[in-house]
Amino acid sequence: METLGIRNNNPLNIRKVSGQRWQGEVLPLGGDRRGSGSPFVRFESIEWGIRAAFVLLRTYSAKYHANCIRDIISRWAPPSENDTEKYIKNVCLWTGLGGLQRLTEEDWPKLVRAMGRQEIGVLLDQETINRGYKLFKNEQP
Repeated sequence: METLGIRNNNPLNIRKVSGQRWQGEVLPLGGDRRGSGSPFVRFESIEWGIRAAFVLLRTYSAKYHANCIRDIISRWAPPSENDTEKYIKNVCLWTGLGGLQRLTEEDWPKLVRAMGRQEIGVLLDQETINRGYKLFKNEQP
């Protein structure tokens, strides 16, 4: 069964935010984000959706000092909407990283792959993750 995250090329189910425009985002007809029916961003390819996840991880690190799986997942998937503890356990299991272990940017591809598995129930292949990471890295100063 194809999930909304797969159809939207948005494996981490990134939500739309008013006034925010993502690189690689596909807008509804007419270019207006309102009324598209989905609270989630739709990307032109899965790589652009993965790139957006890396951008958000960079923001979480810089703005919120979220540098471990527990802090990142608690913000990404709050208990009001998710079983956050199960999400954290799964991501730790699938990455081999500790929940409170300080992550570096080099850990992010493993993290995004595991979060995608949790969000959409599909384990994305490493090459796809790498292509999304390359899009992210190409924009770095």
